[in-house]
Amino acid sequence: MTEPQHLSDSEYLFTSESVTEGHPDKMADQISDGVLDAVMRDDPQGRVACETLVNTGLVVVSGEISTTTYVDVPKIVRDTVHRIGYNDASYGFDCNTCAVITAIDEQSPDIAQGVDHAYESRHDPSDEDQLDVAGAGDQGMMFGYATRETKELMPMPISLAHRLAHRLAESRRAELIPYLRPDGKTQVTVRYESGRPIEIEKILISTQHKPGVDSETLIKPDLWEHVVHPIIPSELYDEKKLLDNFLVNPTGKFEIGGPMGDCGLTGRKIIVDTYGGAARHGGGAFSGKDPSKVDRSA
Repeated sequence: MTEPQHLSDSEYLFTSESVTEGHPDKMADQISDGVLDAVMRDDPQGRVACETLVNTGLVVVSGEISTTTYVDVPKIVRDTVHRIGYNDASYGFDCNTCAVITAIDEQSPDIAQGVDHAYESRHDPSDEDQLDVAGAGDQGMMFGYATRETKELMPMPISLAHRLAHRLAESRRAELIPYLRPDGKTQVTVRYESGRPIEIEKILISTQHKPGVDSETLIKPDLWEHVVHPIIPSELYDEKKLLDNFLVNPTGKFEIGGPMGDCGLTGRKIIVDTYGGAARHGGGAFSGKDPSKVDRSA
């Protein structure tokens, strides 16, 4: 690995990470959002606060849901896990055989009254503006941020980390790299000068794979060809230097992944879901929450 160059007073490094759909925390997010989508599709006024835990062979879905529609939670869980790619016991998790436990209550009436009748409408009954009548279920702190570093107005490190994670999943699905499995993480370090990104300093990809595949001699060249090279702008790196600073499965191997390798919970990837650490965060997660939750809508 190439030693990092000395940074001038006007330079600094910034790192952000992303995860693939098969990461256990992101699996939990997708299951919670699957339940939310099912409610919103048939009952737009439904109230949903859905939390998910995934572990070896087990999915627990809990929270508070008030709705007029029926939601088949176990089916949503299995369909979501199947779409992600965990449909074979040899991967460490199987949508067909995993246990699904549900523990769901209705929304607290104390919270519901604040959503049904906002503070403003309770103190000024003459106000009939629908935006004032609808309330929020709780307080919250939200931050918005934009930058010209990328066309999507997101910071470059998180933008590239997301694109690499998406490409990693695409390469697995298309069987460009047939030995990959769903769990994975990406990390990108960018060198800045006077606040502007000038070079990709380092890339790290951890990806689940089938047993017996060598990370250095097989996975690394394949990831460079099919994942990194198509995504990273050529003007932002020197190929020899970045190859030296390209880390793949630095623990040595990544055969045990997904919920078998690590317990997953809804809402544990809030920095991945926002600005990759480049801006403040109020602490609230997005997934599994209907729009009356300001974490999701504000």
